[in-house]
Amino acid sequence: MNVVPLSTVALASPAAGDMTEEHARLCAAVRAAGALSLTFFRGSYRSWEKRPGQPVSEADLAVDALLRERLCAGGGYGWLSEESVAEEDRLAADRVWVVDPIDGTRPFLRGLPEYAVCAALAVDGRPVLAAVYNPATEEFFDAVRGAGARCNGRPLALADVPTIAGARLSASATALAHYLSPADHARVSFRKLGSIAYRLARVALGADDGAVSLNAKSDWDIAAAELIVTEAGGCVTTAAGAGLRYNGADPRHPSVIAAGPALHAALIRLLAAPPLSS
Repeated sequence: MNVVPLSTVALASPAAGDMTEEHARLCAAVRAAGALSLTFFRGSYRSWEKRPGQPVSEADLAVDALLRERLCAGGGYGWLSEESVAEEDRLAADRVWVVDPIDGTRPFLRGLPEYAVCAALAVDGRPVLAAVYNPATEEFFDAVRGAGARCNGRPLALADVPTIAGARLSASATALAHYLSPADHARVSFRKLGSIAYRLARVALGADDGAVSLNAKSDWDIAAAELIVTEAGGCVTTAAGAGLRYNGADPRHPSVIAAGPALHAALIRLLAAPPLSS
């Protein structure tokens, strides 16, 4: 697969017009944020729980501040981030940066290379620019709506598989055991990494065939990764098959499924059926 220089990609979207400058700013900011995160990774820093079961650290806040400074330079954008105080004026903004400074804080705190810096530009509720960066593994994913997705500059085109049996799923083996027969369950290769954004990006890369989370996710968890998957030829919806919109009053989504079209349809059918066990 040949590397395509970003300068040769037509960075235009019908919804957002020419995005060359914003795309360059996004990629530079997310790379800088990833480099900053590595100065904390496996080091000594403070961490605490902002709410029970929701850890945060000095690294999250430092990366959030860097991204906001770089991405919002010049003004004119709304801001929606996991680690910033909610700003309701974002609801009236046409263009909103949707950011998770460190998606996968738990593995980050444990020194596991399963986290990602995520940022997307949403226009009228849909992502048009995206970057997901795992600096610990040196995987940098980016996408422009209508211009494809890349990992480290290489264009992505995910391979679809037709059936769940035999698929490589980034999902909870326990959760899907309620829907799959024991024989089909045994034929699935399960893996579950800490960052949902990184898990979706790996689907676009072809490292996994699909990703399933039946737990609620927020805009900042999935907006950037959704664009990367869809621009690589995949589908991303809730488990009920509903499409995703971002920057609403409630940033939560009940679940998320990402896969190639055939496998995605098979997963939707599976989860629409009554569980085999509970």
